[in-house]
Amino acid sequence: MGANPLQELGNAGQAVWLDFVQRKMLDDRDLAAMTEKDGVTGVTSNPSIFEKAIGSGDYDSALKAYVEQDDAEPAILFERLAVADIQAAADQLRPVYEAKKGRDGYVSLEVSPYLAMETESSLVEARRLWKEVDRPNLMIKIPGTHAGVPAIRTLIGEGININVTLLFGLDAYLAVAEAYMDGLEDLAAKGGDISKIASVASFFVSRIDAKIDGAIDAKLKAGAGAAKDEDEAALKAVRGKVAIANAKIAYQHYLKMIQTPRWKALAAKGAGVQRLLWASTGTKDPAYSDVLYVETLIGPDTVNTMPPKTMDAFRDHGKVAETLARDIPAAEHVLAEAKRLGLDLDGVTKALVDDGVKQFADAADGLYGAVADKRIKALGETLNGQSFSLPDDLKASVEKLTETARTEAWNRRMWSGDAGLWTGKDEAQWLGWLGAGKGEAIDLAALDDLKAKVKAGGLTHVLLLGMGGSSLGPEVLGEVCDAAKGSPKLLVLDSTDPTQIARFEAEIDPAKTLFVVSSKSGTTLEPDILHRYFSEVASKAIGADKAASRFVAVTDPGSKLEETAKSEGFLGLFHGDKTIGGRFSVLSNFGMVPAIAAGIDVAGFMAKTNVMVRACAPSAPPKSNPGVQLGLVLGAGALAGRDKVTILASPALAPVGAWLEQLIAESTGKIGKGLIPVAGEAVGKPGVYGKDRVFAYLTLKGDADTGQEKAVAALEAAGQPVVRITLASREDLGQEFFRWEIATAIAGAAIGIDPFDQPDVEASKIKTRALTDAYEKSGALTPEKPFAEVGGLALYADERNTDPLKAGKGSLAGVLAAHFKRAGAGDYLGLLAYIDRNPAHVKTIASLQASLRDATGCAVVVGFGPRFLHSTGQAYKGGPNSGVFLEITSDHPEDLQVPGRKFSFGVVEAAQARGDLEVLDERGRRTLRVHLGVDVDAGLKTLVAACEEALSKAAVG
Repeated sequence: MGANPLQELGNAGQAVWLDFVQRKMLDDRDLAAMTEKDGVTGVTSNPSIFEKAIGSGDYDSALKAYVEQDDAEPAILFERLAVADIQAAADQLRPVYEAKKGRDGYVSLEVSPYLAMETESSLVEARRLWKEVDRPNLMIKIPGTHAGVPAIRTLIGEGININVTLLFGLDAYLAVAEAYMDGLEDLAAKGGDISKIASVASFFVSRIDAKIDGAIDAKLKAGAGAAKDEDEAALKAVRGKVAIANAKIAYQHYLKMIQTPRWKALAAKGAGVQRLLWASTGTKDPAYSDVLYVETLIGPDTVNTMPPKTMDAFRDHGKVAETLARDIPAAEHVLAEAKRLGLDLDGVTKALVDDGVKQFADAADGLYGAVADKRIKALGETLNGQSFSLPDDLKASVEKLTETARTEAWNRRMWSGDAGLWTGKDEAQWLGWLGAGKGEAIDLAALDDLKAKVKAGGLTHVLLLGMGGSSLGPEVLGEVCDAAKGSPKLLVLDSTDPTQIARFEAEIDPAKTLFVVSSKSGTTLEPDILHRYFSEVASKAIGADKAASRFVAVTDPGSKLEETAKSEGFLGLFHGDKTIGGRFSVLSNFGMVPAIAAGIDVAGFMAKTNVMVRACAPSAPPKSNPGVQLGLVLGAGALAGRDKVTILASPALAPVGAWLEQLIAESTGKIGKGLIPVAGEAVGKPGVYGKDRVFAYLTLKGDADTGQEKAVAALEAAGQPVVRITLASREDLGQEFFRWEIATAIAGAAIGIDPFDQPDVEASKIKTRALTDAYEKSGALTPEKPFAEVGGLALYADERNTDPLKAGKGSLAGVLAAHFKRAGAGDYLGLLAYIDRNPAHVKTIASLQASLRDATGCAVVVGFGPRFLHSTGQAYKGGPNSGVFLEITSDHPEDLQVPGRKFSFGVVEAAQARGDLEVLDERGRRTLRVHLGVDVDAGLKTLVAACEEALSKAAVG
């Protein structure tokens, strides 16, 4: 039997490396066998190789074990698998390394291809991987990009072996060779042993011919019958030869370099040469020999890393001869001809670097996606489920947007704080919520201390006083999550309605209540006046000297509320994070302080939340990322006119809708764009919905509503887009907080808005402040006159809105019918009720909501004021001008005075309603205000009856 050609390559001075790695090969010790049989002395890996390996199934059991024992995000899980493989390969190559005295026997591991253009990040990752693998025969792969070259010098200077990858052009190779020598000199200057450093410069070959040959074929085709015969002949003559010529000239540069005094000085100190490694040596053109890029590049002090197929071919029929230094004039002629013929080798090699970075990044996306998918499967119900039923047109749009998000790295850019993902303004300053999902915005020890104080005090209630992001998250936590037995009941008061305030006051025992005053800015009107009121209530119950011991403040550092808490001696002061906006703050102290006080297991809650955080991590590509997936569906829906996000939920999860409303509306509804969330709307038959909806259906295991389930299935069958989300337990709620925060930020990128500002919220506050300030001076609100008084109710509208309502001919039902008719296809109706949000009123308004939807085919949103001003109000004023609003107000015969101020809560609520309507009018919205008078229940009954009449055929006709 003849000699193995692979073994003969070693005798010719060329090392044979395997461009492949896989767990089974290592477990079976095939690599060790190849070192004996084929003379293999090294291994290279890259994201493309690992992507194929992960898909083989070899890693499933190991990955499942990692997920079960120490779960992590996809990149970390992959790294654990890869490090184990690289360590095993290094160990099987260790005898070669020892026999070659450190000159061979290496395995390579690449830094993340996402870092190819980032010097500092590459350095950090290279050092970490070097330490993690902890093998002397490891090479860290760094691309030979402009950013990679300084990293190469630094790492060599620190004693780390480097495989320089993605080299195509001669200039790039020379820069890398220079960096290697610079690094050796840096190490020697520090007293390091440069004899222990190894490096290869990986010169990619066949990809060059693939590009150049394509250009040649295009020129031949375009010039058929017109080009000079000699040019056609010249083009054909260089086809398949440019890459080899390029490599040969690179080797000539190497030979010259090692003869320089500079290199000889380094060699005298024991330095080993930086060998040229021929990569991408698999033949891509079937017209060429399958061993072309091996046989033509054989020479001393080089490496050829071969994929298994090429290695098998060369073992079978390869011919060994020292070809690398042959026919150099011919190689120079090929390159000169390529230049003369306009084949632009320099341009091709530069483009191949960019393309190589992209290909490896694409492979990394596929690799991390495969790991993410396997992780999700391994987690089972531990991770909340998500599925999509989309009509074909929307599905196609989502797929296109998903690819855009992947190629433009939306998720990684979000996590890295790239404001250019949105509008390029200050978005990067508002991303603290990402860390909050990991528990970085809370101090569990401080929270546990508060829990102990609450328990020691024998408290029966926790009453949170706040608005918007400070109240909606805690409200959902209190209504959905289980609390420890005997814990205080959590109540959330986010209203200035005096009847509602009195109702809450009657429910608590102020002597046994913890009051949580929650305000990010510390100057929000409602928490301030509610604090004033309940401070007086507590003082009457337990004495003014003890009242502050029943109060806790949650606010940003340096706020006015912080000053108050310190000066009055509150029981506790918890800071918010200035980089987290209110609607994104539920996983910070704004949500967790009231949660712990009410007996919710915050540590366990956050641990469960982290399962979703890891699923949405920067290394999880869009297709395998639950939060990004959802955001892309919402964003594509908005761009397609499906901008009404309708939130349906099984009974136990129904409260989640209020939190989602604020998150979605306040984040996306601005500059005439955005999503309009619809919560609390009973699911209807498919025929009552238009093509402007996307449905999100949240269900809790064991909490199914059979009728609701059938209705949602009917929507899917009718072609409506439905997102199904399933929770295994109530304590998995935090996963939805984080999923939807990610989704909202991604939807904002798709829509083209800043999801972290709220430019229109302040407008209503200014109007309210002007009215209350005037009241402080005059003792009365500015007089107003209704345009009509019918059915015992007063109707208000500005002149622009009054004219269309004249068609109502003076009857309440007629005016309402005229108003509702103003809503057309794609519009929505809004019921904005400034009344006590008690169960009876909620039920009445919800019934009216369903009637309006069924009669008009329009989405109908509901907001209780002033609560919605800090929530959906932003979208109503700043989002699409597609809303038709009915505002409902009343008088307050039993008002409550605000301590220390001349105005009452009733005055504040009236000012807020009027201010809100003025801003809606200024923004060109279609509005009508109905004032119920003193008897709210009777007035509401009259209004509902008139609405039903307006919606009947007689009134509409």
